[in-house]
Amino acid sequence: MHPVRRQRLMIVAFIVVGASAAAALIFRALSENMNFFYPPAQIAAGEAPEGRTIRIGGLVVPGSLKRAESGLDLEFRVTDNKADLQVDFRGILPDLFAEGKGVVAVGELLPNGRFKADQVLAKHDENYMPPEVHEALKKGADPGVALGGGARNDR
Repeated sequence: MHPVRRQRLMIVAFIVVGASAAAALIFRALSENMNFFYPPAQIAAGEAPEGRTIRIGGLVVPGSLKRAESGLDLEFRVTDNKADLQVDFRGILPDLFAEGKGVVAVGELLPNGRFKADQVLAKHDENYMPPEVHEALKKGADPGVALGGGARNDR
């Protein structure tokens, strides 16, 4: 093989190997930083991973909020009307947090079946929906079709 061709082949091979290694590192970093959403029914069915950051969501069961003497430790139950999940949290709850209202918690599932939340997010009123979806429903159209396949929230 001619020396110039061999040099070009080596350069191309180096670029391909380097680009492949960079792509592999990027995909690995993205997959480790993704946190999936699981409702309590999926967690009860054993579909959620333990020890990995995930999001859970549902309604706070009325009467389930218990505060510890320290003031920052608390626990409550989240339900999706199919299953309940015990959530432990240490911190300050958001202003919109209330029993019977929607909540999303970010944290990890413990081996004992409890969820240790690092962050608790209170959802807006359960009756809220973007204006475009509301209009589409009033007209009787399919919201996905009326909005071109995606919902927008222009708040």
